[in-house]
Amino acid sequence: MIIIIIAGFHPMSSTVTPSTSVPLQATTDAAEATVAPSAPAGGGQVHRPRRLRRTGTLRRMVRETVLTAADLIYPLFVMEGEGQKEAVPSMPNCFRYSLDLLLEEAKAVWELGIGAIALFPLISHHLKDNAGTESYNPEGLIPRAVRALKQALPDLLVITDVALDPYSSEGHDGIVQNGHILNDETVAVLAKQALVQAAAGADFVAPSDMMDGRVREIRQALDAEGWINVGILAYSAKYASAYYGPFRDALDSAPKFGDKKTYQMDAANAREAIKEVELDIKEGADIVMVKPALAYLDVICRIKQHTNLPVAAYNVSGEYAMVKAAAQQGWIDEKAVMLETLTSMKRAGADLILTYFAKDAALALRP
Repeated sequence: MIIIIIAGFHPMSSTVTPSTSVPLQATTDAAEATVAPSAPAGGGQVHRPRRLRRTGTLRRMVRETVLTAADLIYPLFVMEGEGQKEAVPSMPNCFRYSLDLLLEEAKAVWELGIGAIALFPLISHHLKDNAGTESYNPEGLIPRAVRALKQALPDLLVITDVALDPYSSEGHDGIVQNGHILNDETVAVLAKQALVQAAAGADFVAPSDMMDGRVREIRQALDAEGWINVGILAYSAKYASAYYGPFRDALDSAPKFGDKKTYQMDAANAREAIKEVELDIKEGADIVMVKPALAYLDVICRIKQHTNLPVAAYNVSGEYAMVKAAAQQGWIDEKAVMLETLTSMKRAGADLILTYFAKDAALALRP
């Protein structure tokens, strides 16, 4: 049994008599001191992180990560024709543009403060073959698009995709033989493709194929032809991901058999990404990239800590489509989720972000 004795109260009496020995407040203070002996003098709390969250101005002043339009690269799909703009059903508000309308879209992007675009072509079926020969046609869709863009917007950075899947009758990133993807034979074609893109005026070529040794071959080919200022944005850690589905719809470039797991990375691996990055840096990459981004923030962080080169992240089509779909259902605030997602990528270590949200984000970030 526990007996509580209050000063001035006598168990045998029904009345309370004033105490002259111990004030009630002194007893209370002593009890609190016993409970929290480490409390500072005066009872104040030293650390109050909320002080720095008190107002919007204060939060902006101490913000650690600031997303800007200059961080963004806008992927664009180009196709043959004139006056054509086709919606990509699985990517709301994304379109395939004929060259004339591509120029209009690029001008709008530039005016928003986005300094770079990445081009991806929709190639006609009759031009596709197993060797991807259309990929190095000097009069092909991408070289013509690059020339037109650089003439209209000379300061806009144009990044071109180096891979065979848009040009392949098999839908793979390399030449197929007996069900296998040939590495070295594919690399030789990729080098030709990069040279044609450089000659057209590309600022960066971006090998996305994940063939071994392709960065070295491309760098050597570019330098040998005098294109020493054309950079390489390497898809260094590109994973065999389920997030690419809508992109393949946009370009009609899904594999005709199997998958891409024999050349793209296993989604479970992180240390392997460091190995791939190290190889690409040694071979001459100027920028290294992680793709996808959202499910691989840990990989972005590791790579950022490992290299002083700029690190890019690709906010891929599946990531984009999920946000759009949820927003259409009214389940999320699209603008808030978009900005939070892109900020998380920069916070993880991405210096550059390829994203289909680029235009919307640039508009949202305007003062």
